[in-house]
Amino acid sequence: MSTKKADVNVRAGRLAKARQFAAVAHDVLDLADEAQDVADAFVTLAVHAGIAASDVICSARLGIYHHGERHEEAVALLKKADADAAKHLDRLLQMKTLAGYSYTPVSGEKRVKAERAMDALIATANSV
Repeated sequence: MSTKKADVNVRAGRLAKARQFAAVAHDVLDLADEAQDVADAFVTLAVHAGIAASDVICSARLGIYHHGERHEEAVALLKKADADAAKHLDRLLQMKTLAGYSYTPVSGEKRVKAERAMDALIATANSV
């Protein structure tokens, strides 16, 4: 598993990014005529917000964060810090390819699930 040591600067920087991605994701929804018109962009931003929030949680509770391409390793590391948060990250990461790389649009149901997962991860990151 590829990890890096975390300090207060890592936590602050990743938290700022998590909040930024989440805020813009919510703005995208608010500005759209129809939520479905921006579902792929929303989910992509939610995934990035969730990843950054997960880094904050791991940094705060484990002193390290995941640094690599293997999503299952990121989820496994987060599970050591917070099992509930790991479920939310896993849900988001399962939507990453669909939202960002596929020709199939994200469904309204998945967009709502992504929003809930992102918001839960941001709330946990804000509390650690």
